[in-house]
Amino acid sequence: MRDVRRKVRRAQTIVPFGVGGIFDLRGESFVAADIRSWGPSGEPVRSPRLARKLRVEGFRAAPAIPSGKAGFAARNGPVYVRFPKWLFCPHCRHMVLWRQDLEQQDKQPRCGRCPGRAQLAPMRFIQVCRAGHMSDIDWRRWAHSRSSEHDQRQCGVARLRFVTSGRSAGLESLRVVCLACRAYRSLAGISRKNALAQIGRQCPGTHPWQYVSDEPEPCEEIPRAVQRGASNVYFPHVHSAIDIPTPTGSGADDERAQRVHDDPLWPFFVSDDGGPLSEQYAQILASRCRVPEAFVQELRRRHMGEAAAMPTVADSDDDLSIDEWLALSQPETVTESQTFSVRRTTLGVGPEDPRSLRRLAEQVTSVVVADRVREVRALEGFSRYEPSTGDGEETEAGRVVPVVTSGRAKWLPAVETYGEGVFLAVDEERLGEWERLPSVRERTRRIEQNLSASFKADRLRARSGPVLLPRFVMLHTLAHHFIRQLSYDSGYNAASLRERVYARSHAPGSGHPPQAGVFVYTAAGDAEGTLGGLVRQGQPPHLAETLIRLLESARWCSQDPLCADSTGRSLANLNRAACHACTLLPETCCEADNSLLDRTLLIGDGDVPGFFREVVDAALEESAGAVVLS
Repeated sequence: MRDVRRKVRRAQTIVPFGVGGIFDLRGESFVAADIRSWGPSGEPVRSPRLARKLRVEGFRAAPAIPSGKAGFAARNGPVYVRFPKWLFCPHCRHMVLWRQDLEQQDKQPRCGRCPGRAQLAPMRFIQVCRAGHMSDIDWRRWAHSRSSEHDQRQCGVARLRFVTSGRSAGLESLRVVCLACRAYRSLAGISRKNALAQIGRQCPGTHPWQYVSDEPEPCEEIPRAVQRGASNVYFPHVHSAIDIPTPTGSGADDERAQRVHDDPLWPFFVSDDGGPLSEQYAQILASRCRVPEAFVQELRRRHMGEAAAMPTVADSDDDLSIDEWLALSQPETVTESQTFSVRRTTLGVGPEDPRSLRRLAEQVTSVVVADRVREVRALEGFSRYEPSTGDGEETEAGRVVPVVTSGRAKWLPAVETYGEGVFLAVDEERLGEWERLPSVRERTRRIEQNLSASFKADRLRARSGPVLLPRFVMLHTLAHHFIRQLSYDSGYNAASLRERVYARSHAPGSGHPPQAGVFVYTAAGDAEGTLGGLVRQGQPPHLAETLIRLLESARWCSQDPLCADSTGRSLANLNRAACHACTLLPETCCEADNSLLDRTLLIGDGDVPGFFREVVDAALEESAGAVVLS
């Protein structure tokens, strides 16, 4: 018998097929259920910094099926539920409301009317709302909603056909027809805002995977009909953190403390502060980790003190970026580990090198290559129809639905990846002088006005800080061109690389150090990491050549002058001189949704001096001189 077992890669259980995401495979459509379906399965993923930020005890990764063992592996881990339930036969066009009792193990749904038993296809449209609920459209009610005869309005039969007239290619040629009373209605206008409300359809306040015992949520949102594969059906809310060891010289670096922190009982001991089981937890931890009980108590007091001083939820992204910035910009202060190995290097530019390289070395003051890094990505929840602001408050944007729809999640699904990377930091003094130029500040101010008016404002400010600085737009654009150039030079495709931009603005009086750097790293490495191509390009003489080439290529775009002279591009006009032909990357690469980009701030134009304008001008002069000499 043909193997039709459905398989999902472990990384896909976070994005794009995490909790609430729709998964299409071989003509079938499923939705990922919440983490209650996991039960006790899952492999622990350790990331204390990310766990403190998200206020959870830990993370789990979906259990992996060994290669060649798919037919014998236990079916543990994420559960995917068939959705939508309304299916139709591509041959006879009869519609079927599928039920759980009709499912057969490892078999696709088939039509019982056709001689060839054709595979049933899912309906194209589904119903969602801004509160994150999703359900099938009531196709019986839709078919009878335009009926004029009394018998048709009173028809309660759900024998339907999904037919096409072939007269046009639009939705008006698609009809849902009742076989009992011959009532019908085309799909024209189904995506209008009030189309479902006009037929008396309200949001049921449910999710496709909910149990029968789950109570539906009261929901007053207006349901909207959207295509099953539309981009606004699923907005995952993913957080990531690079595993950074504790700085050298701190007490937590002690091997004994590390053993205690790694013990599975440690989260319960911390959360039971002063509770009836606190003493028993301390005794068990002391016995397991071979340390004094007083040492365990001291570790908890230290942990509680750090938690009390931890930033608020609004600043938690800032907290993660500070640790990573310090570790990457000052690698000497961090001890190496099996998950984090970095070393400082240089551009390899000397006094006899061309002027363009010397200018570049004056502006790029720090280069660090990461031979091994570990990143943890965790799924906190999702929103539908409109992306959430991510601050947990009820606003006009979509609401974040947690990964467990009943109760509070104690753990979150996550995935860990190992890879390599290159970190660049620019000169803070030169950058500060450049940011104070009136033309630079005015160009950034106009971008920030668009940002403030955008529905993505809160989400993007979590990356850029409370104030959008020119350095963030410039360094973000540099990171994009760096990835594009590395995809040619290092052997990785662009989709396997990711960026982290360290250029946040901080709240007044925070005391946090200024940031001015970018980190480009592999995002598709397996458990053994990657092959070293990125690290090789981060060492002399390759890195300097790569940077010069990316700056030269950033000067032109196939859509110029439209791209270069743009006063607002992309969604909500959050970009300036940036388009798919020159700057934009696959969505998996960018942490800011391909927004807040501008080549002009990177290389300059007639009115605005780019930060690397002198480097580009020197490189052009050298190229022209070489052509004349030849």
